[in-house]
Amino acid sequence: MTTIQQIKDQLLELQEPNKWLTELEADTRKGVQQAINQWRARYDKKQALIQEFQKKMAFDNSYRSSRVLLVAGIDEAGRGPLAGPVVTAAVILPDDCSALIGLDDSKKVSKEKRQAFARLIKEQAMAYAIHVQPAKVIDELNIYQATKQSMEMAISELKIAPHAVLADAMNLHTACPCYSIVKGDEKSLSIAAASILAKTTRDALMNELHEEFPWYAFNENAGYGTAKHLQGLETHGFCEHHRKSFEPIKTMWRDRQ
Repeated sequence: MTTIQQIKDQLLELQEPNKWLTELEADTRKGVQQAINQWRARYDKKQALIQEFQKKMAFDNSYRSSRVLLVAGIDEAGRGPLAGPVVTAAVILPDDCSALIGLDDSKKVSKEKRQAFARLIKEQAMAYAIHVQPAKVIDELNIYQATKQSMEMAISELKIAPHAVLADAMNLHTACPCYSIVKGDEKSLSIAAASILAKTTRDALMNELHEEFPWYAFNENAGYGTAKHLQGLETHGFCEHHRKSFEPIKTMWRDRQ
């Protein structure tokens, strides 16, 4: 009789349900039934990821036509923090994106998976561009206009010009038609890819700033107003990477004048 461990090993290699699996269900051993249930749970999860991937691809494809072949997605990271830049990314994905099954909005993906997807996106993309908008420009323009400008810069820096742009809830001026998509990072594969690049790039930049200004704990809070960050502001004041148009830095800056 085949051992339970041998069956587990065979199930690890099994990609799709087959006659052997159906026959295996007659095996009443508890360990075998548990192994079958685990395989089905993995299979169902994989199928759900594939379906979600296909749904996002279909969304992007709905903007393509005989004249519109290249669609760029664009998204940002860092609009809300008290410190650091806002980072935007634009991505044009190829027709075959099967390597990106499981890709989702950066907020729904673990740090480890974000890093892995970022590498895959850079390898797979037909073109991508990342723009970093510093705190100084955010203060000069306001966060909305600074983000808008950064997105438009990222699109213009793509090595291949897209025929259409899908933006996550932003109205942009671009050389081609641009569509503002509410909750775009949940609906569009290319916007989700852009969100991953923007988030991973910004996190890396904030980690670098942490080395210079460890008392703000930028590596933990990415510039958001956590208790540690606020304590750092109280003890050390603000630095050049803080946004002087955001409270409480705005008041601190005004009191210094």
